[in-house]
Amino acid sequence: MPDKKQERFSPPAVGGTSLLVVFAVLCLTVFALLSLTTVQADVRLADASARSVAAYYEADCQAQAVLAYLRTGEAAAGSIPEDLQLNSAASDYPGAAGDVVTSYAVPISDTQELQVEVRFNWDGSYTILRWQAAPTGEWEGDESLNLWDGTLF
Repeated sequence: MPDKKQERFSPPAVGGTSLLVVFAVLCLTVFALLSLTTVQADVRLADASARSVAAYYEADCQAQAVLAYLRTGEAAAGSIPEDLQLNSAASDYPGAAGDVVTSYAVPISDTQELQVEVRFNWDGSYTILRWQAAPTGEWEGDESLNLWDGTLF
């Protein structure tokens, strides 16, 4: 009988390579999920920003309509909010004898309003003194300071 070589079959060593591939796939999956979460948060932020900008420009348009009404005395139908309060007073500015300062506020949202202050001069011209988005609520500061008094327990 001829000598037969005894061949031993040894499977290739793929344990380390397989582990590395599984780890890489796991890392890519985690990064994909994090990217998806970030995109969703960015979309929510962009939508909120678009809504606030649209609300500001809607209030700006209403404030422009009120200013046009004050300048000409003619109101376009539906252009002036019903709850708008106009405040007029004689001007306190130096050299402004006979001038009238009118102020009003147009709501932007539940927490903001567009505050407008206009000085109408005796010669028919006007000057916008303030056109500013401002918060409507009162600010309440937290005056409490929780300081460590030096004891452990």
